[in-house]
Amino acid sequence: MSYVEMPGAKVPIRMWADPATIEGSALQQLQNVATLPWIKGLAVMPDVHYGKGATVGSVIAMHGAVCPAAVGVDIGCGMSAVKTSLTANDLPGDLSRLRSKIEQAIPVGRGMHDSPVDPGRLHGFGTSGWDGFWGRFDGVAEAVKFREERATKQMGTLGSGNHFVEVCTDTTGSVWLMLHSGSRNIGKELAEFHIGVAQKLPHNQGLVDRDLAVFVADTPQMAAYRNDLFWAQEYARYNRTIMMALLKDVIRKEFKKAKPAFEAEISAHHNYVAEERYDGMDLLVTRKGAIRAGSGEYGIIPGSMGTGSYIVKGLGNEKAFNSASHGAGRRMSRNAAKRRYTTKDLEEQTRGVECRKDSGVVDEIPGAYKPIEQVIDQQRDLVEVVAKLKQVVCVKG
Repeated sequence: MSYVEMPGAKVPIRMWADPATIEGSALQQLQNVATLPWIKGLAVMPDVHYGKGATVGSVIAMHGAVCPAAVGVDIGCGMSAVKTSLTANDLPGDLSRLRSKIEQAIPVGRGMHDSPVDPGRLHGFGTSGWDGFWGRFDGVAEAVKFREERATKQMGTLGSGNHFVEVCTDTTGSVWLMLHSGSRNIGKELAEFHIGVAQKLPHNQGLVDRDLAVFVADTPQMAAYRNDLFWAQEYARYNRTIMMALLKDVIRKEFKKAKPAFEAEISAHHNYVAEERYDGMDLLVTRKGAIRAGSGEYGIIPGSMGTGSYIVKGLGNEKAFNSASHGAGRRMSRNAAKRRYTTKDLEEQTRGVECRKDSGVVDEIPGAYKPIEQVIDQQRDLVEVVAKLKQVVCVKG
């Protein structure tokens, strides 16, 4: 489908979604964002749903300003995927051992490594820039300094919520590895700290929603936020890279006879800020639950833990600020999902997938998400499908 344009106070709202299917609270958030004095454009992805301040699934372009809540509290959250030389025929009938080995290698939930992962011991991990990255930790917000030990031990860990590690097969039978995570607790702390700072600034006192507080260019608050933001985005990228290296090591050991090889990794943030230029103007583009989909750029759009995912290539649609959706998107809250579904429903909807099927992940049940095929169909002018994947193993946080 092409986009539908709705009027907004300062800019039109371009929607790659049916407005009739979007909850009223999310529509109101979009209208609120369109009132911001600094806004230059707003694009809405088909997985749009209510979030803090700004909807998940929105791309907001501003000149000389950035809204921390329009980035999301899990700064730099995103996806990584890699195609392997293995095929479905290489996989054992019982995948429980493989899931167990992955869970042993990559801490999940609030878990962390007993000691920081040494990237120098990881096969194929490039350590260039590693020391410089941690050296910049001294420059992040004082409010989170005491978390350095935790930040180092959480590097290379999954987290909870909708984060996952998967082993998938595509329609040709090739095996893929995929994972979804972000900047862990330190990114969340940095985000919440800066949202609090922004809300107290004088220029934000008249906003329709205090969660839309912004930092403006050429101020010390903006400089501090940008420093911490870009550091956290880099943390998230390193986190996924280390997890993928750990995951590859598991695959090498478990499939030693097959001697697995791995193609180049595909990686994409979907909660982040980028400096981009449109119509001759330098803009700060926030993608909250959206990926960059410039012409020829690879991206990953996952579904739920039982439905599969898509590897895509961007079409470079500037009307959407070169963006696409970050996934299927929730169609009900976590609490609503827990009220509606049971573990029996979860077992039914994840049949054929080696994964947790207990009450702790009922809120991640496929029925709580929008149909991924519909979401893909609504953005045919944003991306083209390269591969369709179906998970056979899913490790949840």
